[in-house]
Amino acid sequence: MSKLPHVDAALIPEKKVVNYLLSATHDSGRDKATFFRRFGFTAEAWEVLAQALRQHAMRHEIAKIEPSPFGTRYVLEGALPTPSGRAPHVRVVWFIDTGEMIPRFVTAY
Repeated sequence: MSKLPHVDAALIPEKKVVNYLLSATHDSGRDKATFFRRFGFTAEAWEVLAQALRQHAMRHEIAKIEPSPFGTRYVLEGALPTPSGRAPHVRVVWFIDTGEMIPRFVTAY
């Protein structure tokens, strides 16, 4: 396989990390928040998780590519660097809209 295109410019919005991945109250995100907090990530230092997600994309090959009418979904799997020093195996999903070049973060689990 290959690496995620233009990963150095990948978009990881603060709201997606704080209000979804690290939110204890988000309907579909709270279990993810429990997982990521266990490894030392916090909403107050959301940039640490954003940087870890970017590093994950730089280090791992694309595991799956799923084209759609709206763009292309990229799935990457592998160890995620964490503040606790442990490296859990996670799946991270990115999306590049049709006609665009920059990947944007979708989810991680």
